[in-house]
Amino acid sequence: ESTQGKGVVLAETKKAAESVIDAFRGLKANFLVQDFVKEAAGVDIRCLVIGGKVVAAMKRTGAEGDFRSNLHRGGSATSVRITRIERQTALRAAKAFDLNMAGVDLLRSETGPKVLEVNSSPGFEGIEKSTGKNIVGALYDQIESRVRPTPIRRRKSAK
Repeated sequence: ESTQGKGVVLAETKKAAESVIDAFRGLKANFLVQDFVKEAAGVDIRCLVIGGKVVAAMKRTGAEGDFRSNLHRGGSATSVRITRIERQTALRAAKAFDLNMAGVDLLRSETGPKVLEVNSSPGFEGIEKSTGKNIVGALYDQIESRVRPTPIRRRKSAK
């Protein structure tokens, strides 16, 4: 149960991984074990999905020497063009959790995009700054389109 990269540990050997797992179990803490995608090299892609569309994507690069790409840990962000497969993966990930809005973090691997994380309440500041897109406006438009009343069609009366 980490946030902003806190509590994320890289175990470089099987023995180190077993020690970390034992430590978390000893603390009765919830934890998740994931494969390390070496070729991603401290870089991930955040896709922001709103209303079944990827409205923005940014590439996040970790601080020098850090395998985590969190902006709150000194990482940087730039706008990125995602592939069709990355777009489809992000949309499927958001849909799998039945989320109208989600921040889907992807890693580029040798075998294609890997879902790192799906955030149900992603922050907007980094992605708005790096892409120049009005994310809050896109979210507002989506909400408005879902709650706007549908016009009533009236039948012409028979004469």
